[in-house]
Amino acid sequence: MVDIERKTRVLEGISVDAIPYERLMREEQPTILKGVARDWPLTIKGIESPEAAMDYISGFYQGRPVVGYTCAPHLNGRYFYNDDISGLNFQRQRVPLGDFLDLMRNELGRPDSPSYYIGSTDADLYFPGFRDDNNLILNHPMFEHNSPIVSLWIGNRTTATAHYDMSNNIACCIVGTRRFTLFPPEQIANLYPGPLEPTPGGQVVSMVDFQNPDFEQHPRFKEALEAAEVAELEPGDALFYPALWWHHVEALSDFNTLVNYWWNTSPGYIDTPQNTLLHGLLSLRDRPEQEKRAWKALFDYYVFGPAEIPGAHLPEHAKGDLAPMDEPRARRLRAKLLQRLNR
Repeated sequence: MVDIERKTRVLEGISVDAIPYERLMREEQPTILKGVARDWPLTIKGIESPEAAMDYISGFYQGRPVVGYTCAPHLNGRYFYNDDISGLNFQRQRVPLGDFLDLMRNELGRPDSPSYYIGSTDADLYFPGFRDDNNLILNHPMFEHNSPIVSLWIGNRTTATAHYDMSNNIACCIVGTRRFTLFPPEQIANLYPGPLEPTPGGQVVSMVDFQNPDFEQHPRFKEALEAAEVAELEPGDALFYPALWWHHVEALSDFNTLVNYWWNTSPGYIDTPQNTLLHGLLSLRDRPEQEKRAWKALFDYYVFGPAEIPGAHLPEHAKGDLAPMDEPRARRLRAKLLQRLNR
């Protein structure tokens, strides 16, 4: 395993009703909220025993099949690609939660067990009532129109290879311990991203094996490590990190549960930039270098610079798509794009 000296900052003494959301969003720095979920019933059950935690979770389950992932013992819980990157190294199937928890229960204490994993599972849909007593208090105005997606993650010893999400995240380590290795977005080239698809979990992942990095094959990974930081989480700790930060997540105990909150502050009618990235591959990447430089200048002016500048010298009636975005304008612009793409 790589050795990283920088540790994620820790805020002590934070109560669940006094999370400093304003500060977290302003500073855009990964932060551990120490013990903020220590009083959740599931946290207390998990400290009692893995079996008690499994029974508690099962009490909210209503029978809807979950997606279970299984990884062979020799892979040490690393959900990744097969050797020639022609497919993935794990199996997935829809299963009743109880059956999958029984597999984990039967492997408790065995270091050579298969890895079992239930990924992002909607808390309210699959476990109604769970959040009545196990929940953060979302008391900031940004949540009024941007309700977070709240999910449970359940498994034994697993590794989610370094990847990024397009949303801000608060990840609450409730049962077991976890280690997050975090990288700022500008380290993307030094992390050697893999294929756009298929991917192990929906997002592009780093091709570097963090347990045994090959610095001859991935020499720039040394630069990524210089910018990395590590967050060690105990039951009841929560970790905030901003959108697009890369994170490598290791669940370290025989049984682990995490509850996470994903949210964006942009209005829902704004399209995902991932679609723009794919369109950029189609329309820009393979143009001559001098054209790409010119288009970069145009994007800096129209997209990445101050939003008010491109239309500032125009009367209101003439601004068109350069005017501030709202839902009707977003709908018209999307229709225009669809018409042009379907040529």
